[in-house]
Amino acid sequence: MPPEPDAAATGAAVPDRARSDACPGALRLHTADDGALARVRLPGGLLTDRQALALAEAAEVLGDGRPEITSRGNVQLRGLASDCGGELAERLRAAGLLPSDTHERVRNIVASPGPGAGPAEGAADVRAWARALDAALCASPWATGLSGKFLFALDDGRGDVAALDADVTLIAGPDGTALLRLGRAATARPVPAGRAVAAALDAAREFLDAQRAAGLRAWHLRELPDLLPPGPLPLPPSAGTRPPLGALPGGGLHVGLRFGVATAGQWRALVDAAEGELRLTPWRGAVLPGAPAGRLPALAAAGFRTAAGTAWDGASACTGLPGCAKSRSDVRADAARALDEAPTLDGVVPSGAGSQPGAALLPVHWSGCERRCGHPAGRRVDVLATGEGYRVAVTGGPQGRDTAVEVTNEQMAAAVAAARRTT
Repeated sequence: MPPEPDAAATGAAVPDRARSDACPGALRLHTADDGALARVRLPGGLLTDRQALALAEAAEVLGDGRPEITSRGNVQLRGLASDCGGELAERLRAAGLLPSDTHERVRNIVASPGPGAGPAEGAADVRAWARALDAALCASPWATGLSGKFLFALDDGRGDVAALDADVTLIAGPDGTALLRLGRAATARPVPAGRAVAAALDAAREFLDAQRAAGLRAWHLRELPDLLPPGPLPLPPSAGTRPPLGALPGGGLHVGLRFGVATAGQWRALVDAAEGELRLTPWRGAVLPGAPAGRLPALAAAGFRTAAGTAWDGASACTGLPGCAKSRSDVRADAARALDEAPTLDGVVPSGAGSQPGAALLPVHWSGCERRCGHPAGRRVDVLATGEGYRVAVTGGPQGRDTAVEVTNEQMAAAVAAARRTT
């Protein structure tokens, strides 16, 4: 998984973006140590059951049989043969998952996955926004100039995907309006909800035009925080609350996958439990709208996470060995051991993980090298493989990086558990 660099501070030098980004796609395969990798963009994380089965079958026939949900709600297929690109493209087109060959890497759209139209009556349906924005992107020749990392976030007002600090964020309001946030700005532009999609697309084009006029080249709007006027309105307070695992208050189910990875058989179990639609989340899980709570036991038996309250809440990791040659360790195996050995989190939940009571537990991310691929936004525990063990630190907060500790593999689980309780 290519790196997701931290934002450049205001006034800092813009990273060197003279080369084109190497972000993989469905047509541009990435060579990894475990074979070729394809990334299939799923705007809003939206999938029909037929499309989900098509992805599972492609993974099984062409790859390692383990589709992986990314931190943007997309799907990666790993272990592919280097010459399977043509057959993969045919399978994706037949399932309606490749509407544009020229734009497939720029269809980066996350959306609030919870059932319903939003937290208040009259709020916009962000799934409709996702479909409209995807269609508009694919119909805009200039949009191919966007980086494969440029991200749109469509938030229904809960603040869940607004917390991801996307390049362009739309936040729906209950009164037929929306806020357009640019990068990590503290203020936003007001727009009518009926024109929200057009405003988001205009902002992306404005970004490309402004940096071209300034003779600059950036992948993310946050790299050039002063390039565009952010707007006059302060952002509403938001807890960034994700939908809880299990039965959702508004109907449907939400289940998690360990590190976002499931076998093709598990994907079929997910489809069996769904009511024709799946919404993949940027927290590497799936929302099944309309699915009854009685299907949770079967999903738990299939290996899905169906309830919060364990150390796995808020945990993520890069690919690590053996899939990535840059990694210094099999970080997922090490992380899994540490998480499985951790005690049940009695009354303690990850920050932003749900509405349950208890002290906040920091998210944690394991990385095999300094690129820290796939790390979450915001304050978190950073666990970096060193070759001799791990370096554990709390990072991403407004005060910068806290003091780090160097630990052995055997000491790592205890050090991580202690760091996650840092306030």
